[in-house]
Amino acid sequence: MLRVVLEEPHPKDFPTLLRAFARLVPERDLRLMILGEGPDRAALEAEIEALGLGDRVALLGFQANPFSYMARARLFVVSSAWEGLPGVLIQTMACGTSVVSTDCPSGPREVLVGGRLGPLVPVGDAEALALAIAQTLDAPLPAETLKARAAQYGLAPVSRRCLAALRLAKTG
Repeated sequence: MLRVVLEEPHPKDFPTLLRAFARLVPERDLRLMILGEGPDRAALEAEIEALGLGDRVALLGFQANPFSYMARARLFVVSSAWEGLPGVLIQTMACGTSVVSTDCPSGPREVLVGGRLGPLVPVGDAEALALAIAQTLDAPLPAETLKARAAQYGLAPVSRRCLAALRLAKTG
């Protein structure tokens, strides 16, 4: 379940995403889809209307198969104020879809190899997020590059690294 709260701070920081998106829509024919459901949907809808994005943003609610959306998207944006291991970022890359993320604690920098596999922008910076979105839409990375990085987070490679860290197996 996705919870949306427009009071700061919130881990997903949708207000920054919406402000970044609002900067782009005068120049580009873009649509934003947000999947998930939570008790603060009305507040998110109000923010969308206040920014004049009602015809450009769709709140699709819970989707049993979010991967079909990830695979068809031109871009996936993580606007979080903080993350653990950003599984959704890895899952999106496994679909071959380009990504942009905030440089929030603690996982996006590692997953995106310091920004080489997708721009990292300061948390809460709508202008930088809008610029990164535009640049990535204009020059996406090859899908195979993103899929190869996501594969490094698969069960077998992660298990090997864990066992090696515990000195229960050799790396390589």
